[in-house]
Amino acid sequence: MDINALMSAMLSSDSIKNMSQVTGASQKDVKNVLASALPSLLSGAQSQADDAGTVEGFAGALTDHAKADTTDIASFLSKVDLEDGGKIVSHLLGAEKDATTRKAAEAANVDAGKSGSILAAAAPLLMSLLGQQTAQESGQTGGATSSSAVSGLMGALLSNVDVTSLLLGLLGGDSGSSSSSTAASGKKKKKKTSKKDESSGLLGNILNLLK
Repeated sequence: MDINALMSAMLSSDSIKNMSQVTGASQKDVKNVLASALPSLLSGAQSQADDAGTVEGFAGALTDHAKADTTDIASFLSKVDLEDGGKIVSHLLGAEKDATTRKAAEAANVDAGKSGSILAAAAPLLMSLLGQQTAQESGQTGGATSSSAVSGLMGALLSNVDVTSLLLGLLGGDSGSSSSSTAASGKKKKKKTSKKDESSGLLGNILNLLK
């Protein structure tokens, strides 16, 4: 499974352009919101896969979303269901949904409603891409993927991956400037920094690149 390919699809020019059209936000605002929130969405996906109480439902959701045709991202996003996307965001972020949405809104200098719409547009695409990669890796393309397989495969995809540095690279930045960033799994690097300082510094680097 390739996290680089997945994130490249999420941040492709077609994805950004069509999320902009669906939500009425500028392409720059879409980039800023996704740069802020994608690490949290991925972390939420891994948490769903790691929790015995949610992994079965998460595996089923991945199987359902894997059936969507994402070969034409523009067409996929033109039909995206924002209401369904909002439910996905709620499942992935749980109690952190409002805080993550507000933080992304502040990062993009937009209101929380627009930030929420962007995340709702992005979430179904994220789930479809995750579902397709999980099914492909497990050899279950076209069928259901087991809960145990989903847990292991999501771990292989996201564990020890520095999502923020990956985003910096895809958005044209130098991943080496993010020495104190955290992985999608939430594990800390050896360098000790507070979560608040760490998050604001990384986000500042990303936003500077997008100006």
